[in-house]
Amino acid sequence: MRHRRLSGVIVLILVLASSLLSGCAREQDDERTLTYWASNQGNSPQQDRRILNEEFEKFTARTGIEVNVEVIGWGDLLNKILGSAVSGVGPDVVNLGNTWAASLQATGAFVPFTEERMQRLGGRDRFLETSMSSTGMSGRPPSSVPLYGLSYGVFYNKAMFREAGIEQPPENWSEFVDVARDLTRPSQDQWGMTLAGASYTENAHFAFMLGNQEGAQLFDSNGRATFASPRMASGVQRYVELMSEHRVVNPDDAEIGSATEAVGNFATGEAGMLVAQNSSIAAIRAAGMSDSEWGVFPLPTPDPLPEGGEEVRSHVAGTNIAVYRNSENKDAAIELVKFLTSAEEQSILNEKYGSLPVVSDAYDNPAFNTDALRTFSRILAESSKQVPMIPNENRFETTVGAAVRDLFARAGTNRSVRSEDIAEALDEAQQKMRSGGGSTR
Repeated sequence: MRHRRLSGVIVLILVLASSLLSGCAREQDDERTLTYWASNQGNSPQQDRRILNEEFEKFTARTGIEVNVEVIGWGDLLNKILGSAVSGVGPDVVNLGNTWAASLQATGAFVPFTEERMQRLGGRDRFLETSMSSTGMSGRPPSSVPLYGLSYGVFYNKAMFREAGIEQPPENWSEFVDVARDLTRPSQDQWGMTLAGASYTENAHFAFMLGNQEGAQLFDSNGRATFASPRMASGVQRYVELMSEHRVVNPDDAEIGSATEAVGNFATGEAGMLVAQNSSIAAIRAAGMSDSEWGVFPLPTPDPLPEGGEEVRSHVAGTNIAVYRNSENKDAAIELVKFLTSAEEQSILNEKYGSLPVVSDAYDNPAFNTDALRTFSRILAESSKQVPMIPNENRFETTVGAAVRDLFARAGTNRSVRSEDIAEALDEAQQKMRSGGGSTR
């Protein structure tokens, strides 16, 4: 414990030092060249590079500024950002999961988007209110701005629904489980649904959503972790028992480490349902499944809701973009952010990725008027909840996500997962978080 505390102090000192020594550890060969760490939004890093480089050719032609892009998978992105925040050596511009916004703001590594900088982007009012709610700590200028809008929904295979005699999507959790049972035929290697059981980010998102449906309180007013509670345990239990108790999920899914892998199971007909963000649309299409073959409905909630429970069907999901304080090309970096959040680029990029524009003036594109994207848009606007914008939120994701991953590992090897196991896992995660521990590995 003493070693952990000392390590935490050392990291804090390094972070503060890196923010004070602005740019001293950074070298830039060409002041007209930017380095951009882009998150993996599409079906593959190769697809992302192709899509982004096509757009950056326009940016370079207009501004003379070159962009070197590196696409980083979600499983590695947070650790890379934290490492660069500590060292002071990193890119000029970076994508980040919007749930990390407050945690990364606390490092001091990013340029604040003051009112003046927001005006360069066309003003704060251009951005959707829900997406702007996850850009940093309350009372401070945002340290990032929205780039891609996302929410969770349930994709379903229309043909498999028809074959099973399912006439309409389920409306509550009990019906959801029943539908998954009707779709499950293990002898034919067909399962009711698929999930990424080894992904700490996906697991943390589900713990947040289902925990809030149960009325769990994740943090107290001081930002102290309080998630090791019977209500949170009930939410996690509903998620894990899809594999351990109801057996509507292939046990092999305990080893799936990303949503993209789960998309493959859905698109090939191995699973009838997939709970995923709308960014999965691009991967579903790339896997050869046409838009007419699948539909989307909101993630069901218990009926009735437990006392204090909320109809949370997604967190306010999405990808933000930030500028490093140590960048020697801040002005050019802001120009890149302006370009990517323009109505033109928001329309182009979000259409290609299946995500939602984060600025109101991009919605003239009829591509965003499909049944699926209207459903995701309503979920984001009406039944999504913002994760707490507090400095240690990222440790909630790493500790709780890893705890749920380990529970799926038990379920995947046909070991029982008791309520006591879930309570113990959450308690251990909470203790790690309170002591400063926890890792994504």
